[in-house]
Amino acid sequence: MLRRLTLLISLLLGGALVLGGCGSSLLDELGKRPSSAPSAAPVQVSGAVGEPPALDYEQPYDVVQAGARTVWPGSGEPVVDGEPVLLNMYAEDGRDGTVISSTYIDAPGWYSMSPESLGSNLYDTLRGQKVGARMLLLEQDGDVPVILVVDVLPTHASGAEVSAAKGLPTVERGDGGAPSVTVPRKADAPADLQVQPLVRGTGPQVQVGQVVTMRFTAVRWSDGRQFDTTWTAGTRPQSATIGIGQLVDGLDQGLVEQTVGSQVLLVVPPSLGYGGTSSDLADETLVYVVDILDAHFQVTEDESTGKAKGDDGGDPEQKSGKGSDEPAGSDDSSKEG
Repeated sequence: MLRRLTLLISLLLGGALVLGGCGSSLLDELGKRPSSAPSAAPVQVSGAVGEPPALDYEQPYDVVQAGARTVWPGSGEPVVDGEPVLLNMYAEDGRDGTVISSTYIDAPGWYSMSPESLGSNLYDTLRGQKVGARMLLLEQDGDVPVILVVDVLPTHASGAEVSAAKGLPTVERGDGGAPSVTVPRKADAPADLQVQPLVRGTGPQVQVGQVVTMRFTAVRWSDGRQFDTTWTAGTRPQSATIGIGQLVDGLDQGLVEQTVGSQVLLVVPPSLGYGGTSSDLADETLVYVVDILDAHFQVTEDESTGKAKGDDGGDPEQKSGKGSDEPAGSDDSSKEG
């Protein structure tokens, strides 16, 4: 099962994003002002999806009129009032370009599409938007001109349906995309790892070293009983770095090269799960259904601008942000996934 991770999301409700000396969160501050046309002064936004945006503007920046505009529209499903919304957010201090906060350092933020969760201004800005949209918001918080870029991410898999191979568990998706899994009766569990895309997303491929944000359901092959899920009400997606042992080996191997937006069925034998540990799942073949919502490389706080290099010195054209979540358990039997 996934080891529970504390998502260090700097823009979470109530304002981990506190501007120096201002004593208020950015979301709180945005919620106090009506949305309107942004300042006439130009702010150019560039950078690929999944990477911290690069902002180009004259410094110090003067927010003549607070407001928001669409950098590019989304082509996915529309955001829905009262439903979850997953956001990447990046904010700079317009006086000198200092990065105030960035989810690319950690992992995307999980909110409800409501004024109470987002603040009225950001809520109004996101109304009518679709998954894939990028928005620019300009605000003045005290003496700090805040330049905020928000990307709308998927909350469940979306893409082309893929037919599963015979003999594998079957998956049905309910309202909102939540999967239910049925294991074949009286069938022997596969001896090797089975990786079966069920929905093929159109995002970039997952790479080793990226932080992947996912929703999942996991059941035992032996009896079909669910032992973990992130689809219960109030449960956030989980984020983990691929390929460094935060996940069981079956997920570390099976999620690499899958595309963001996909739903993937994985059948994990004990040798790639909890075999050899004290877990009660040690002898179990495990079945996971994973919706891949986001994948990005970590950037450090000092490097979180889109102009910076990634943590290993790579080209920013090939890098983006990563979540640095803290595992709740550290013994071998509590590996994620």
